[in-house]
Amino acid sequence: MKTHPSRPRSIGTDRPLLAVIGLGYVGLPLALLAERKGHRVIGIDIDAKKTQLINQRRMPFVDARLGRDLERSAIEATTDFARIVNANTIIVCVPTPVHENHSPNLKPVESACKAIAPHLTEDQLVILESTVNPGVTDGIVLPLLREMSGLKGGSDLLLAHCPERVNPGDPKWTLERIPRVVGGLNNRSLDRAIAFYESILDAPVTPMGSVREAEAVKVVENAFRDVNIAFVNELAMSFSRLGIDLVNVLNGASTKPFSFMPHYPGCGVGGHCIPVDPYYLIEYARKNGFHHTFLSLARRINEEMPKFTAEQVLFALNERGLPLKNTRISVLGLSYKPDIDDCRESPAFKVIEHLKEYGAVTVPYDPFVPDLSAVSSLDDALRNSAAVVITTAHSSFRKLSPDVFTRNGIGVVVDGRNCLSKEDFLGAGITYRGIGR
Repeated sequence: MKTHPSRPRSIGTDRPLLAVIGLGYVGLPLALLAERKGHRVIGIDIDAKKTQLINQRRMPFVDARLGRDLERSAIEATTDFARIVNANTIIVCVPTPVHENHSPNLKPVESACKAIAPHLTEDQLVILESTVNPGVTDGIVLPLLREMSGLKGGSDLLLAHCPERVNPGDPKWTLERIPRVVGGLNNRSLDRAIAFYESILDAPVTPMGSVREAEAVKVVENAFRDVNIAFVNELAMSFSRLGIDLVNVLNGASTKPFSFMPHYPGCGVGGHCIPVDPYYLIEYARKNGFHHTFLSLARRINEEMPKFTAEQVLFALNERGLPLKNTRISVLGLSYKPDIDDCRESPAFKVIEHLKEYGAVTVPYDPFVPDLSAVSSLDDALRNSAAVVITTAHSSFRKLSPDVFTRNGIGVVVDGRNCLSKEDFLGAGITYRGIGR
């Protein structure tokens, strides 16, 4: 058993030290919240540019509220994993993407574990927040930490899993207001983890029976959303042929006060959770002899939506006697959700790919993602375009009126997020197509 009794748990203060590994959309908000709740915090990331920005009190991504918190923060960001030696709690918040074949990519988690393990000491608590399939915490993380640290799993090595829950850009469900679930390697790990989250949250913390149950919670809740979105997306493809406005139907169904939860169709599912997490469960079950037919079908339906959206552009232009080939098409929005710059798994890029396959000249524009935009302004994006596709419902896009398009000679609008007034656009003589409208 490795111990470092000469190394203090805190430096110059009795407040506990928290080390957050990974300073992205999950880790940085967590670090800032913990600091506001009284913890001393050090952030660690392999990206030196990101740590430099944070130390300069500049946000590495767009979030005005977090930016204000960072300006007042005393958090130190570093690339030195050895700094965890003084921490009471170490939380791993690195990404968990999938490979091109949709199999889980656990390399970021494994790399983070290998980086912290040599510096772990007895009685430190390690919490994995990264989304993983059941079995990763005790089957992959624990052996790595135990082998490289010399600590015994279950006695002096404390390990827990608390799947991240964060909704970027949501003013209501901020991080401290979202309930959490926790699973521990043993009772001591569980108790320590619960105590930590209760110290920073204004929401319930629910203990699970095991780390595998906690891991399963995350993939199940996102698979639930994926399945329901796939249901309405399939209805959208059907209703577009039947002349039925699906959005009106869903709003009507929502008047039932029980047994119905509305989900709405769109040009595709984006973000780091919904289009990724079901594959973690699908792959884990496959390795254990079970095939998730339902989850696999939902994924396939949702992955078809960017192509369906591009087809709506083709059909709408043809209605006006225009070709899609060699035609300039404005694609408004690159991030996966409104008013943020997070482009992970954004369906906008697939929509663009399919439009290009038809021979279109695409002009992507997103005010939150200037580096990936083809032009610097909305006016430049609309100029000389024959059609517009809305792929992200940014606030500025939702406010667009029909005259903005007509004065630019644009006669086709495909609303991939159903965020514009169908009646207003049709009334202005524009060929309007929503998703299922």
